[in-house]
Amino acid sequence: MPASGAVTRNTLRQQIADALRDEVLAGRLQPGQEFTVKQIAEQYGVSATPVREALVDLCAQGLLDSDQHRGFRVHQYSVDDYRRMVEARMLVVDGIFRRDAAMVPPRSVPTEPDLGVGVALVSVRRRGEAAARAARAGDLDVLIGYDIRYWRELARLVAANDYIAEFLHRLRVQAWVFSVPYLRSERDMNGWLWSGHIDLVDAITRGDAEGAVEVVRDYNTHSLEWADRLENRAR
Repeated sequence: MPASGAVTRNTLRQQIADALRDEVLAGRLQPGQEFTVKQIAEQYGVSATPVREALVDLCAQGLLDSDQHRGFRVHQYSVDDYRRMVEARMLVVDGIFRRDAAMVPPRSVPTEPDLGVGVALVSVRRRGEAAARAARAGDLDVLIGYDIRYWRELARLVAANDYIAEFLHRLRVQAWVFSVPYLRSERDMNGWLWSGHIDLVDAITRGDAEGAVEVVRDYNTHSLEWADRLENRAR
């Protein structure tokens, strides 16, 4: 039964990593907060091995830091870190949409070979609609979940390169980890929650590379302006 045991452990490892990531994204695990393998194992009622493996995975994703003597702590990103995340995704996404071969052609009259892409776009649109509604309503918890899935599906579809898609996914999760504590303290959080998901899907559906670039640039400019505001407020 070794193979079955390995699958079970790996599944548990992923479940624990996902649960802890969600705790960080929800702000229930705050930046700088420390904990040990034993504490997490007791919390979830599991053995230490899959917990340790899950925590190491989250360290590799940049969400946790490991201390040989004190256990683990939630990574604390700076405003400058956030600004660099935004600049990095701006360069990558801009390049993706400017590469004509990666652009999805217009879908107004789908042909048989295009149906798979059309179905994928429908799924992305649904995620985007839910994310946009949550952003307008100021529902941060709902927004984060849909926004992350929206961008991950979109990157896989448009970039057609899993390495690029996973890189962008990691950046987005890290950006949310930084943003959540600050957004929850904003008096007017709605003013800083982007809701242009459908505008981007529409541009991609039309095969409008320039329009897609413009939407993404506006979004990143909006993010950088928020970073500037946080920096100025800290002075």
